[in-house]
Amino acid sequence: MYGMVNKAIEEMVVMHHGQETWERIKAKAGIDVDVFMSNEGYPDEVTYALVHASSEILGTPVDAILQAFGEHWVLHTAQEGYGGLLRAGGKSLSEFLINLPNFHTRVTMIFPNLQPPSFSCSDVGPTSLNLHYKTRRPGMTAFVVGLIHGLGKMYATPVAVRIETSRAQGADHDVFHINWSESHR
Repeated sequence: MYGMVNKAIEEMVVMHHGQETWERIKAKAGIDVDVFMSNEGYPDEVTYALVHASSEILGTPVDAILQAFGEHWVLHTAQEGYGGLLRAGGKSLSEFLINLPNFHTRVTMIFPNLQPPSFSCSDVGPTSLNLHYKTRRPGMTAFVVGLIHGLGKMYATPVAVRIETSRAQGADHDVFHINWSESHR
C-alpha cells in the first residue's frame, strides 16, 4: 500500500490518542519507520501490523479500528489529499456511490502503481443500493463500512449499511446494502 495509508493511520491515532500511543503501536508492530513517504509503496503487511497493534494497544477490536479508519480516510485524508477528485464524484451520497466505480480510475492517474479495489452498484433505488466490493486484500470489509459512513457524513446524509455477502463467509466478494433517507439523495 502507499505510504499515505500508513500516514493516515498515524494521523488518526495521534489525533485521538497522542504521539506516545503511536510510538507504542509502532513498537508493538515491529515497525521502525520514522516517516512514511506518501507516494512510496510499502508491503501490505506493514499496514496490517499497524492495525493489529492499534487494536491491542487501544483495546479495540480490529474491525472497529478499520471502521474508524475508513471514516477518517474520507473525512480527513481524502479531503486533504485529493478533495477535488472526491467532490467531483457527485453532488449527493447516492450519486457518489453510483460513480464510485470511476473514482479509482481517476485516482490511478495520481498514483500509477495503485492496485485499487473495484466497486459496482446493483439494485439501485431511490433510497438504497447494493455496493459490490472486490479486492485482492483480505480483511478490509470493516474499512469499507467506515468509508461509507464517512461519505454519509461528508454529504450530511444519514446512512445505514448492512453486509449482505462477505468474503469472510466464503463469497467471492463483499456486497453492502446501503440505505439513506429520500430527502438526502
